[in-house]
Order: sequence, then structure tokens, then C-alpha cells
Amino acid sequence: METAATPMKNARNRIPLIGVVGGVGSGKSAVANWVSTHAPVAVIDADKLGHEALLSVSVKAELRARFGDEIFDSGGNIVRAKLANRVFGVDSNHLVARRDLERIVHPAISQQIAAEVSIAVEQRAEAVLLDAAILLEAGWRDLCELVVFIETPAEMRLQRVQAHRGWTKAELQRREESQWDLSRKRQESDLVIVNDRALEYAGKQLLDCLIERNWVAPPNGPR
Repeated sequence: METAATPMKNARNRIPLIGVVGGVGSGKSAVANWVSTHAPVAVIDADKLGHEALLSVSVKAELRARFGDEIFDSGGNIVRAKLANRVFGVDSNHLVARRDLERIVHPAISQQIAAEVSIAVEQRAEAVLLDAAILLEAGWRDLCELVVFIETPAEMRLQRVQAHRGWTKAELQRREESQWDLSRKRQESDLVIVNDRALEYAGKQLLDCLIERNWVAPPNGPR
């Protein structure tokens, strides 16, 4: 019997899929993108795909049925801030709402990830980096040959989300409480990369990891 993850698993069998996880503001996207500029590696941004899933007619219909008209604007588009208020938190209502959101949205994201992996295969990428904050929570762990945890000091992460997203410390905490504890994510990962200085420092760690496993060729050199 096929599940929502089956297409992604079938596509993954043709190319190494490396999951990249970390706390909010850890810089995992920047690290993954750095690697993609130094090796023939594709990057899939699962957060972006999640936003795109909210534009799907079928997804919007299910979300309207579950959460009502109040999460939509006058043009029929989902107001992500209003949806976030319903699902981010630790009380029972938030937890149930978040599970329902994931039940509706995750299959659409999985299908799009599978499509992008197939594109990466066609474009002859040597590996794919799956930048997915909720990779472990979504049950995509077994689809990856390797899961990498980007470790960044809490102070640096807070500075980044304040500068780039305008979040307060309380908002950062509220968002992170909706995900697995960072210590659990770290423990469930196969490799920890420290990202506490220049981007190149963390990027080179990840690139070297791919080279050592013979997943990508060394720059300017034979495999």
C-alpha cells in the first residue's frame, strides 16, 4: 500500500538525500545553499514548499473546513499569521490544531519534495540537501541517508530572527515549543555541524562530509 511518502522514497532511491535540521535561526538554509554553490548539489527548501502548499485549492478547502473563514483574507488567501496563532502553542487546543494542520499539509509537501528530487536527478545533481525544520517530526527520517543537525548558540539564533523576522524572544520560544526539543533533534541526527562563526566554516564541514562519503566529487578533482 502506498503512503504519502512513497513517491519521495522512490525518488530518493536514485540519489542521496541528506536532511538538514536545526533550531529556528540556526542558519541551516544558508549552510545548505553555501554547499550548493561549491558542488553539484540541489537544495530543497521544505519551508518554502509549505508556504506553497497553502496556495493549493484542495489544501485551502480542507483548512477552511477545519479552521473556518477567520484564517482567510477577503481574497480567499490564507493569512499565515492568523493560522500560526491557532497552531503554535503548548495547550491542548494548539496541539490538536497543529496535528490537524500537519495531517492536511504534510502530504502535499511530501509530493512536492518527491517532484523536486526527480528534477534534481534529471539535472544530474550528485546529491540533494533537504532543508526541513520539521523533518524528524514529519517522519521523513527514514527517507534520508544522513540527517545533519546544525548547532548554533541560542544567542546567535535569537539575533538572527530578531533581525530577519522581527520576532521577539517570546515568539521564538513559542515557535520552538511546537517542534521537538533541540536536544532530541541533535540526538536523532547522524552528524552535528557547528555554525558559530563564518558561514564557510559550517559549509565546508557539510561539503567535506559529502565528499568523504563519496556522494559528491571533490572540487576540481576526481571522485
